[in-house]
Amino acid sequence: MKFFNFKSNRLIVTFVLYFIIAGVNAQAIEKTTQGVKFTSQGMDIQIEFYSNNIVRVYKSPSGISYNKKSLSVVKLPENVPVKFNEKGEITLLESNNLKVHINTESGGISFYDTSGKLLLKDKDYGTQFSPLDDAGTPSYTVKEGFLLDKDEAVYGVGQIMDNKFNRRNSSHNMQNENMSTYSPYFISVKGYAVFWDNYSISKFNDNPQELSFEGLGHCSDYYFMYGKNADGVIAQVRDLTGKAPMLPLWAYGFFQSKERYHTQDESLNVVKKYRELQIPLDVVIQDWRYWPEYNKSDSLWNSQSFDKERFPNPKQWANEIHKLNAKLLIVTWPGFGPKTEQRKELDSKKMIINFDTWPPKSGARPYDVYNPEALDIYWRYLNKGIFSFIENDGWWLDSTEPDHIDRKDSDYLLPTHLGSYRSVKNAYSLMHNKGIALNQRKTNLEKRVVILTRSGFIGQQFYGSNTWSGDVVSSWEMLQKQIPAALNYTLMGIPNWNSDIGGFFAGHWKKDGGNKNPEFQELYVRWMQFGAFCPMMRSHGTDLPREIWNFGDRGTWCFDAQEKAINLRYSLLPYIYSTSWDVSHNNGTFMRPLVMDFASDAKTHDIGNEYLFGRSILVAPVTQYKSRKWPVYLPAGSNWYNFWTNEYLTGGQTVSTETEVDKIPLYIKSGSIVPFGPKVQYATQKKWDNLEIRIYPGADGEFLLYEDENDNYNYEKNFYSTVKFKWSDASKTLTIENREGNFPGMIKSRKFKIVIANKNQGYGDTPAEIVKSVSYKGSKISVKL
Repeated sequence: MKFFNFKSNRLIVTFVLYFIIAGVNAQAIEKTTQGVKFTSQGMDIQIEFYSNNIVRVYKSPSGISYNKKSLSVVKLPENVPVKFNEKGEITLLESNNLKVHINTESGGISFYDTSGKLLLKDKDYGTQFSPLDDAGTPSYTVKEGFLLDKDEAVYGVGQIMDNKFNRRNSSHNMQNENMSTYSPYFISVKGYAVFWDNYSISKFNDNPQELSFEGLGHCSDYYFMYGKNADGVIAQVRDLTGKAPMLPLWAYGFFQSKERYHTQDESLNVVKKYRELQIPLDVVIQDWRYWPEYNKSDSLWNSQSFDKERFPNPKQWANEIHKLNAKLLIVTWPGFGPKTEQRKELDSKKMIINFDTWPPKSGARPYDVYNPEALDIYWRYLNKGIFSFIENDGWWLDSTEPDHIDRKDSDYLLPTHLGSYRSVKNAYSLMHNKGIALNQRKTNLEKRVVILTRSGFIGQQFYGSNTWSGDVVSSWEMLQKQIPAALNYTLMGIPNWNSDIGGFFAGHWKKDGGNKNPEFQELYVRWMQFGAFCPMMRSHGTDLPREIWNFGDRGTWCFDAQEKAINLRYSLLPYIYSTSWDVSHNNGTFMRPLVMDFASDAKTHDIGNEYLFGRSILVAPVTQYKSRKWPVYLPAGSNWYNFWTNEYLTGGQTVSTETEVDKIPLYIKSGSIVPFGPKVQYATQKKWDNLEIRIYPGADGEFLLYEDENDNYNYEKNFYSTVKFKWSDASKTLTIENREGNFPGMIKSRKFKIVIANKNQGYGDTPAEIVKSVSYKGSKISVKL
């Protein structure tokens, strides 16, 4: 007879239940090489470490697989050692730099640094998929919500003309159009960023309950990037979506353009007159309608060929510009008129998106940039008709949103190679830039790709693109709006940005004297001063001509103030080109909002009207008429020198800066070393064999002077040189380290004129006394000052 042993059988039952539960849990969450997969809240969720600092989170409706191919991401996952653990209902993943906590029941995901500090929460129950018919294809409206700290400042989202910097408590319809350039991305003052990899017309919304993205798609796919600070985050963005290549030295000179030069002689004469006046100029741009007209219509719009009457010898035209040591950019559009050969071929292959684009009533329509074959067809015509024919130096890609004329809701349902137009619209510029950049590099490695473009998206930095702010109106209010718009745009990891100096539409100034109107003149001068401290300095507009002589003669204040700004830009070319190397090689940033370098100073978190240009020069553009004193906040954490007077000031205060009409408020961070180049008429006119090196004491400092062949891609093969300057403030010693690297034509023997900023003894307008002139042949020397 057997007796039932309650204790022992209870133990057996417990073990059986344990193994059943363990089996269920094992099915519920699947460990992968560098992350996990699980199902929660009707979604299949995959979390994967792409690197120690980047985590991809991919969600799709349960049981409905979707093979997402990113248009922006170029990185493949690294081999990352990931630790796995479980704490109750929470699954823990950890790399060397990040911790991820996953609630498999609610779908909530929390990101922590290695010290346990919470960075961001992907909300419990925060992801939504609402079924939607997308032009006959089953799809979803997808919403992804995050929880932020109450007072956490965030930036990015895009170039938005609302004069705001911090993006908290704001809402935006993310649809890329002229003057509005968006990407579903934000960066936090806490040192992380999120890129929601979606190209549809979308929504960004932040309120006290959540920060969210909402758009069209088959998945919610985002990348969490941790960098500790803004520089670190931007390094992760570029690691994920592509580094920014070097632009040629000439691309940092002065550009002159207008809407439009009608003949080849007109633009050539502009270059000649700049040379006669001995005012620096590197680039002239040819805007639209250089192509033939068909029966006085725009049916041949963007034929990528030259009108025989107005441009009878385009190759000679380009050659003459080059003989004057200037470069030529040519405009090309994404839309083609119905009589063009491009349109006929693309139509025959169903590679046209059938809505009307610019110009109105022309029949022009945009090509399907999402089709790789269409990108190659576009380049074939562009190369034959322009690039390999006249050997121009770069491109102006206008209307890259693209323009949409007589729009109808049904237009957004039109098919593209990758789905409905509305599902991929925001990536149009990215793909158009990509096709031209990659094909040019295949065609000619001697010319670095230079693209001026009117829109952008995360990843566009990979293609040598410089986005301009669009057809903005000529007003003080619009000038003011440019600055925070630019800073938020560059915080997306896209370093190259510019605006039409003076604003594009200036017709409302005509009635009051046009170019001779004192207020328009001052606006133009102030905008030009701002342009001198942007990655591209470019004068352009309609209604009123913008060449310097239209504002008066030399000796008049408006002419002289412009000339002063242009000459200042050229004197800073060694600093700017070295900054370009920092951008390309070290993932640096040209236009650095104060929060990048002084995040510990809470006052910087909302300042969007000042920035550092490079790592040393604080720029505070004047954006009000007749202002001769301008408030400038000097961040705590450094002391500062007024560039024009050398007045030495402590950080952490707002100062009232004297700002005559020919001077933009500039402050130099203590510890800075800034090289100044020779007076030139174009960027490569003189060698940098006798540079002035200005030292701003008050802290230790370093500067890396970069030089290469000024164009071509040989720098990618290590044909370049660097010279590091180090300042010891305690010993008042400048050390010039051994030169590293070499390239053909490198300067082997040179002089450096060393100048020290003596506090409160200005030299902004006149050269300072040279403290010491030293010869340098590439070997380390130390100079006691």
